[in-house]
Amino acid sequence: MKIVVGARGSKLSVVQSNLVINMLKNVYPYLDIKLKTIKTKGDILREFSLDKIGGKGVFVKEIENELLNGEIDIAIHSMKDMPGILPKGLKLSHVPKREDYRDVMILRKGLNNLNELPIGGKIGTGSKRRKYQLLRYRKDLNIVSIRGNIETRIRKIESEELDGVVLAAAGIKRLRLHEILENKIIYLDKEIMLPSPCQGILAIEIRENDEKIENLLKNISHEKTEVQAKVERAFLKRIGGNCKVPIGAYCEVYDEKVVLEGFLGTQDGSILINKTLKGKRDSLEKLGYNLADIMLKERDSK
Repeated sequence: MKIVVGARGSKLSVVQSNLVINMLKNVYPYLDIKLKTIKTKGDILREFSLDKIGGKGVFVKEIENELLNGEIDIAIHSMKDMPGILPKGLKLSHVPKREDYRDVMILRKGLNNLNELPIGGKIGTGSKRRKYQLLRYRKDLNIVSIRGNIETRIRKIESEELDGVVLAAAGIKRLRLHEILENKIIYLDKEIMLPSPCQGILAIEIRENDEKIENLLKNISHEKTEVQAKVERAFLKRIGGNCKVPIGAYCEVYDEKVVLEGFLGTQDGSILINKTLKGKRDSLEKLGYNLADIMLKERDSK
């Protein structure tokens, strides 16, 4: 059986795709799986902020078109880059185990922790979610907008004389950069910075009617991650998630109980709200929708 997997051509995307390919080959050694890299609008327009070029969808649209056209059988994305609503005819399939959900700060040489950041320290990030949560933690910080792949952003610490950059821990670990940068990495716990919904989770997108592929993917599913993905994506969908407003979410699973923490702000960061809601495993999407409704109502009333 031949399968073509489609993904972005970035180093991280290729590594993530090969993780899924190897999971499938371990279960089904007879599969003939090939990786096809596809350039997206987000890869081409690297110097523009995401909210100016179309939000989250700029990293997935071209790949989804090839999936709809039958040129690829599976599309692999970072789930945090996925818009809340998918194109007609496509769906997200089973989900493998989540990597570290946290954000990290990579510090310049000479700094060892957050407390050593100078007054007015320059921190690079292209994310409003990260920007406003950092400013809430340290009002004096100077947040500088940057874009580019992980390696490019890390290089900008020197080239743009930054004190640090904020990135997703999952990407750092999947590229094994934590082994090289170990003394420069500060992990930001969710009490400081709530992650993007589904950060660290891989999205495996397929055609809605492709039962063969769906059945193959069932055997690389991870139960806890499936629960987290459903809850956090429901929260994102109800908010109407894009890159224009800061949104964060993290779901923790305790036996039959599920706890969702959410973060929501306005475009200019003048209103920032954190809320937590508990629910049960038999109403996962409802939990995400309910917390989003509570937070939207509170934001809009201020």
